Amino acid sequence: MNQDYIIPNEWSIIEEGFNSDRVKSSESLFSIGNGAMGQRANFEENYSGKKFQGSYIAGVYYPDKTRVGWWKNGYPEYFAKVLNAPNWIGINVLINNEKLDLHTCAEVSKFRRELNMQEGWLSRSFEAVLQNGIKIKVDTKRFLSLELDEVGAIKYEVTPLNADAKITYIPYIDAGITNEDTNWDDKFWDVLSVSQKNQQSYIEARTMKTHFYTCTFMESRLFINDHAIAAGCNNEQTSTDSSCRYQQDIKENQTFTIHKFGGYVVDRNHKKEELVTAAAAILDKAVHFGFDALLEMQKQSWARIWSMSDITIEGDVKAQQGIRFNIFQLNQTYLGTDTSLNIGPKGFTGEKYGGSTYWDTEAYCIPFYMATKDQSVARNLLEYRYNHLEKAIENAEKLGFKNGAALYPMVTMSGEECHNEWEITFEEIHRNGAIAFAIFNYYRFTDDYSYIPEKGLEVLIGIARFWQQRATFSSDKGKFMILGVTGPNEYENNINNNWYTNYIAKWCIEYALENIGVVKTNHFSDYNRIKEKTNFSDEELKAWKKVADHMYFPFSEKHNVFLQQDGFLDKELISVANLDNTQRPINQKWSWDRILRSPYIKQADTLQGFYMFEEHFSIEELERHFDFYEPFTVHESSLSPCVHSIQAARLNRTEQAYKFYLRAARLDLDDYNHEVEDGLHITSMAGTWMSIVEGFGGMRVLNNTLSFSPKIPKGWKSYSFKVNFRNQVLTIHVTQNETNFEIDGQNEINIMVNDALFTVHPNTLQTV
Repeated sequence: MNQDYIIPNEWSIIEEGFNSDRVKSSESLFSIGNGAMGQRANFEENYSGKKFQGSYIAGVYYPDKTRVGWWKNGYPEYFAKVLNAPNWIGINVLINNEKLDLHTCAEVSKFRRELNMQEGWLSRSFEAVLQNGIKIKVDTKRFLSLELDEVGAIKYEVTPLNADAKITYIPYIDAGITNEDTNWDDKFWDVLSVSQKNQQSYIEARTMKTHFYTCTFMESRLFINDHAIAAGCNNEQTSTDSSCRYQQDIKENQTFTIHKFGGYVVDRNHKKEELVTAAAAILDKAVHFGFDALLEMQKQSWARIWSMSDITIEGDVKAQQGIRFNIFQLNQTYLGTDTSLNIGPKGFTGEKYGGSTYWDTEAYCIPFYMATKDQSVARNLLEYRYNHLEKAIENAEKLGFKNGAALYPMVTMSGEECHNEWEITFEEIHRNGAIAFAIFNYYRFTDDYSYIPEKGLEVLIGIARFWQQRATFSSDKGKFMILGVTGPNEYENNINNNWYTNYIAKWCIEYALENIGVVKTNHFSDYNRIKEKTNFSDEELKAWKKVADHMYFPFSEKHNVFLQQDGFLDKELISVANLDNTQRPINQKWSWDRILRSPYIKQADTLQGFYMFEEHFSIEELERHFDFYEPFTVHESSLSPCVHSIQAARLNRTEQAYKFYLRAARLDLDDYNHEVEDGLHITSMAGTWMSIVEGFGGMRVLNNTLSFSPKIPKGWKSYSFKVNFRNQVLTIHVTQNETNFEIDGQNEINIMVNDALFTVHPNTLQTV
């Protein structure tokens, strides 16, 4: 834990007291989004201190030219950047002509910020004394509408406390923005027009290179003591911004309020020639509803989300706050309605990692969305990869592969690889395995096989072709090797025979072969279509099988464990417990050379394979590998604690599982990795959900049956969650003494609990 200023609360993230040193961290933690757009929790009024301004539009990006010291053949030409979009939240506030700025105020007191996760809004309040001696009280509230996902709303109130005051509001929209993350300081936006009509303002802008057309818009309404006033607006504009000036003489203790409506329309959803018209229509609708009605709709929308996705924990407020924060941010980032979108590692909270999609989606996020929403949402995420299959084949061709071999990108917006570190782009090829595993996982959970003959089998064939071609036969060992890779543990580069990579490669080939057979038997017309399209032959399938049957796996007879890679035992095996805490995190304290020579593991690597293919190994094998590798694991990846929590729970080490869970759940809230000001770790948040549902709840699908082996940390009174399993919603409530199950709807469901079969009947509480 590296910060401890967030006040524990079951439903809200709360900060009290203004501290300029944590402004950027709070901008991340209090971020808001609605799946279509999002923004860091920047102040509406001017702030001249250190900040990280950020507003983002889903699917809008810029291909920033790759910048490396030594260009290597096969490098992607660009690194995708999530673009800082034109700013629509800004409201300059003047008190007797002095600009309100918390960085320069004579005094700031009673500062409080709240992110209400239950209802989906962000608020802030404070009292301030300006340099001119006027004391004011400020209350703000804003949200991004789930119902009208192109618009957000702000309520900003100023009350003079010690004198009458002339208060000026200058709401504005501004396209003169830059990215924090840029390779060449390129100009990312081309402003096409700035226009105003009455109290509405519009900025049409286009991204350079990718040519996404957008229109940023705003309109405001004014109130004194909650009574609407017809205030005159003085419009002003430049080549990159548009503003309206409202000025009123306000009596002491009167409240002057502005409601600002703003947002974006994009040519992904509208004709580019009609963006201003579309913006005017959404503004008319938002203003007609008004702030209060839109807020009520927001509360209802979030109530529907929480009714299915909430996890309750009784007896541990920090644990409860952590899981709800994770679930809230996941739903703010992706709602599953658009197959062209995915879940970025930072979501709408920052620019680090650039691209929209990593293998995190398949390995961590799909289980969450699959169980908490309609299964079509998870299928949309699978179809996202199918739609990028041709690009994956092109990516492989650039590296010398042929015959339809597919290498999915490590980082992508459009299917094209856009990560520019060679040890990742060329070597972290295990990502292919996660994409294939997601297809298997989707079918296992939903029992919807239709995706495989319709689309999934083509993906499996492309991936199997890649692994067969990537493997190298060693005449010395009589086995196939996979050389020069980076496994999930990115603290090892250019290694040979990473166990996880080799294991998942073998599995991918076998799974592709299995499903070719199933589709041939049960979906013959699809089989013929796919065979004609992909042109595979019996000889090719035999070549795949030969690689799978003779894959090499490094193993230590001494320790009776699979080795993370060749040569792992040649390292100086000093456990993390013997590492000086002043050296942590090592990725910020050590040279990369020193890290590569160390035994330290960034995240689950061999254990990642034991998690994904749990049923392939005995509990004794898991325990042996867990006890060997966890002591060398520094957990400096956000994806690490959740896997270890799940496995510790399976080993009946509930308190160790709890420690890992709490680290996963509060990774950003407590800033474990010293980097929260750059943005949140969105994709790993799904792992926190997995820690409870798969870890403490022990949920699995075994022999086509939903199964549980519940455990509960000793400090908890109870916990509960819901899962949508094959269109049946099951509620699970675990206490220290028993577990209760309830099923919605009219149909019963058979489940396994601690290896015993039970039937849960509708309207009946099943207690175990």
